[in-house]
Amino acid sequence: MLEVSFFEDKFLLLDIIVISCYNKFNVVYYWRNKMVIKYELIKKDENSMARVGKITTPHSIIDTPCFMPVGTQATIKALSKEEVVATGAQIILGNTYHLWNQPGHKLIEKAGGLHKFMNWDQSILTDSGGFQVFSLAKLRDIKEEGVYFKHHKSGKPLFLSPELAIEIQNSLGSDIMMSFDECPPYPSTRDYMEKSVERTIRWAKRGLEAHQNKDSQGVFGIIQGGDFEDIRIYCANELTKLPFDGFSIGGLSVGEPKYIQNKVLSYTTPHLPPNKPRYLMGVGSPDDLVVGSMMGVDMFDCVAATRIARHGTALTHKGKLLLKNKAHYASFIPLDEKCDCYVCKKYTRSYIHHLIKAEEILGMRLLSYHNLYFLKSLMADIRQAIKEDRLKDFQEEFFKEFGYAHLEDIMSGKVNEGTMKLKDQIKITGEE
Repeated sequence: MLEVSFFEDKFLLLDIIVISCYNKFNVVYYWRNKMVIKYELIKKDENSMARVGKITTPHSIIDTPCFMPVGTQATIKALSKEEVVATGAQIILGNTYHLWNQPGHKLIEKAGGLHKFMNWDQSILTDSGGFQVFSLAKLRDIKEEGVYFKHHKSGKPLFLSPELAIEIQNSLGSDIMMSFDECPPYPSTRDYMEKSVERTIRWAKRGLEAHQNKDSQGVFGIIQGGDFEDIRIYCANELTKLPFDGFSIGGLSVGEPKYIQNKVLSYTTPHLPPNKPRYLMGVGSPDDLVVGSMMGVDMFDCVAATRIARHGTALTHKGKLLLKNKAHYASFIPLDEKCDCYVCKKYTRSYIHHLIKAEEILGMRLLSYHNLYFLKSLMADIRQAIKEDRLKDFQEEFFKEFGYAHLEDIMSGKVNEGTMKLKDQIKITGEE
């Protein structure tokens, strides 16, 4: 690969031309002074890599670190747009693969884009479909041109390439698009990971070239590399040479132990530009939000909060609450006495227990709202702790109250999971 660049610091936004030669084609990138997605650093924690900032998109300003609810099918399951706004969400996710197949990206484009289609006037981030390459492993065939696979329900043959992934997202009109990548399984051999990362880098360049709405939509590159430190750093170094608006850390929470996830974060984020957002993909349990923030992550998402809600589980300051349990039959107290959401103000554990046992939709709705509000409040507490340089103390206090193991035990691998309270863990990987 031949690259010509005229700058000293790769993390500075300068007017430069980067010329890359790959696959016998010359591609010219223009690195703009004014990126579509802007990041403002407000405060760095003195005792960790954590930071407080703001991300500005064409539709809204986002306080970071932040948690992003997942709206796979252009909706947060069980909740209206107005309810999602009331939880404090400033940005939500849409799923490229699913919206491509139903109702189709061209229909959404005809409707005026995803914002108008779903009546959401704040920021939207869309993934690229790369996770489906991982989750549909038994139905896929990865080639240089893209991925051949089958529809997860009908078995219909499908093909997704870096160019098509960007074309779909251009039609959707999301504020932040994801580059198409390969998400390798855990564990993977070193040889496989090296080849996979090189493919991801090539695909990232092809996606940037295919991008048509450079003035209205930003693109994030995705850092892969599994648990191989040198490969992760190599991938980060190569992708940060390209004019991405931000960077995602992918390939985590795919079966690896918790301590490996945290270790990967510890050596990956230092190699990402300090003036651009950092997004940890598909990770969003309370312990992950705290520890990930300490590692310098700005954005998180996960389906867990709403998925466990639909199975009758609430997040509280004292841990996960299983509302199906008989102990809540005559418990006339709120889900969480520290929470000021409308569910905790107006409804008791007893009533929600009844709704869940009766399989009433309202029970799922109330728990979904509460769980998203809980995570919004947690992120606000994290941001405040960073501003006051007491995030480490906050982490210790929160972990103790929630029932998590000591962070040192998690980081050392003595404990695989953050919490030991919920024995019957609901599967949370994948989309909603």
